[in-house]
This record gives sequence, C-alpha cells and structure tokens, in this order.
Amino acid sequence: MTRSTQPTEFDVIIIGAGAAGLMCASTAGYRSKRVLVLDNAKKAGRKILIAGGGKCNFTNVKVEPQHFICNNPHFVKSALARYPSSDFIELVERHGIDYEERDHGQLFCQHSAKDIVDMLLTECEWAQVDIRLRHEIIEIERHNSGFTLATNQGDFSCASLVIASGGLSMPKLGATPFGYKLAEQFGISVAPTRAGLVPFTLHDHDKQRFEPLSGVSLPVEVSAQNGVKFVRDLLFTHRGLSGPAALQISNYWQPGESLSINFLPETDALSLLEQLSIKKPKQSLKNALARVLPKRLVETIIDDSALQDTALNQLSNAQKALIEQCVHAFQFKPNATEGYRTAEVTLGGVNTDELSSKTMEAKQVAGLYFIGEVVDVTGWLGGFNFQWAWSSAVACGLGVR
Repeated sequence: MTRSTQPTEFDVIIIGAGAAGLMCASTAGYRSKRVLVLDNAKKAGRKILIAGGGKCNFTNVKVEPQHFICNNPHFVKSALARYPSSDFIELVERHGIDYEERDHGQLFCQHSAKDIVDMLLTECEWAQVDIRLRHEIIEIERHNSGFTLATNQGDFSCASLVIASGGLSMPKLGATPFGYKLAEQFGISVAPTRAGLVPFTLHDHDKQRFEPLSGVSLPVEVSAQNGVKFVRDLLFTHRGLSGPAALQISNYWQPGESLSINFLPETDALSLLEQLSIKKPKQSLKNALARVLPKRLVETIIDDSALQDTALNQLSNAQKALIEQCVHAFQFKPNATEGYRTAEVTLGGVNTDELSSKTMEAKQVAGLYFIGEVVDVTGWLGGFNFQWAWSSAVACGLGVR
C-alpha cells in the first residue's frame, strides 16, 4: 500500500468531517493535540450546508435536557451544561456571522449555512487540525497504544479514536451505518435505529380523500398515543403530512398508531359556532368553519364524516359532538414515514449506558469515543440536534487522551 509523505501518527483521529467532528477537532487541537479528521466525502460539512433550507438552524436560544430523546434521559445533561447554546452563539458572533431568531427560539444564518462550515474550518485551521477528505476507512484495529486505521490512501495510527460518522438519515449525502458497525465490532451495543424528524405517508385508501388538501398549511396541536403533543404548523402534501408538527411528532410515533390532530388549538369550535349562530342562524356549517379553517380542510372534514352541511341553528347535539371530535381530535393513521431519504435525524444509536456522559468515551474500550448523531440522542426540531453535535463534540474534545 502506498504511503503518503504526510504524517500518519496522531494523538486523535476523528472519523467524520461534519458538525460534531469538526467541532471536536478544533477543541482537541486547541489543547495541542495532533488531530486528524478523515472523511470519505468530497466536501466537509455537507449536511450543514443543506440544513434549514440552506440557512442552517444552528442552535436554539433555549436548550434543555427535555428537548432530547434518549434511553437514558440524564445522559445529555453534563455535555449541555458544559457547552450551552450561549457558548456556540458567542462563537458565531466572534466570527461575525449574521443570524436571526425565528419562531420557538430557532437561530438561523441570515446569509448561508456555508458561514457555519467556514467558521468550523477556520477554527480547525487555527487549531492546526489536519483534514483529509476522500479517505475510505477499510479496517480499524486496536492495540496497546491505541488504534490503527487502514484506508484507501494509506494507514494511520492514533491514541484516541473519535467516531463522528453520523446516522442513516439522508443517504444521498453519504450516510452509512459505519459508526454502528464499528461500535458492535468493539462490543458496544446499539439501540435500534429508525428515521426521525420525518414526514408521514398516506395509506392508499386515504390518498383520494386527502389529495385535495395538498398545499394546505395551518397551526395545529398534534398528539401521539403516548401523550406527547406539539403545537406547530402542519402541512398537507400529496404524499401525506409534513411541516414542523408532523416532523416533531414523528419521533414519538410508532407504526400502526394513530395521531390525534386538533385543528383549532386556540379556539373552542362549539363556542365559536354558538356565537355565530346568534348573529347568523341560517349560516351553513361549512361557511362558519371556513371563517377559522382553510376551506378545503373544512370540506374534507364534513364530507368524510356523518356531518351534513346544516344551518347553524339546526345542529343537533349529536352533530355538535361529531364537530368537536372532527375539529379538536381528528384521527389520522399514517401508513408509514418517508424513511431515511428525507429524515433529518436518526433515532437510536450507540447505547449511552456504555459511554461516559462527561467525555463520550466508551467505558469498556479506552480511547474510543462516539459523538453527535451516531449516539442514541435525538433532539427536537429547532436546532437541538446541532446543539447536541456541538456539546458532545466539546465534551469529547476536552476529554480525549
């Protein structure tokens, strides 16, 4: 195998030139560690570049442990406390990146997600980090003094090995199960994985009834069968349900379950109809509901139920009960999700019980670390997954040997 004239021995090798990998690299580099980042991609930070519609929702103003899903809910506390979102915001400001706050405390770049990638690469340059792309990992072996990596462009060795290879979401960007397979190679268990923050698809028998709603968007309260609920915007598509409400609740939905949708989370439908019936008793139910809901949605709700387009002053108690159910507790049973193809994250991953919450080091494999999405930690929509990348990366960067 041809060897490069460049250095091949390092203190730390990080696999993955994404958000977590680059952040960890600069953190370790500033500690005077000799750091190498390896990635099979042609470009660093590919997932960052497309995040948030190209504007990258890089963190959230308010980040707390309850914003994350993990089989061990206490695991995230240490890293988030050590490197809170305010620290990353300060880094962004130091680099002169313009950003804006949107709904629910979400922070986005004003110009381009490339600003975040450039910032991370600049930090790595300042920390004298060696980044090598187009390197495919062929084999990893552990020995007394650390690890040896065989790649398509030569062999490398290190004392500490950090896995920041991400999850299975967005395979077009090069997502692979590499990190999970490596964990299992070293006897570390992996929690079952599935697509997260992902749109829902329709059953065939629902496609005709929901097809007219494609493009309709409105704020709703959506609930999963386990009681978790979110108030966010819902978007009907020709494939199913999308928008922030659908993506958020997808993390808590299980195949075969129904979702309950409250189309008027801030308004009581029956009280509204009673008020309108006093002013316009002859007004039809459709027209009355269309005052507060999209007309196409109202038509679907009424046409799909036993409701008839009755005048308000003719509504029976049974019809009122049905209206309340259809408007405030509409039952929707997805066929499935769109899967990893459009998922923003991967649920599940490397078992956190087998990692140190302070350094991300594997408890039974000295010198081996896992950070970012490859770990069984999944954040809500709104910048939380990037914050986990930053926080877990810093915890690791400060802890690597």
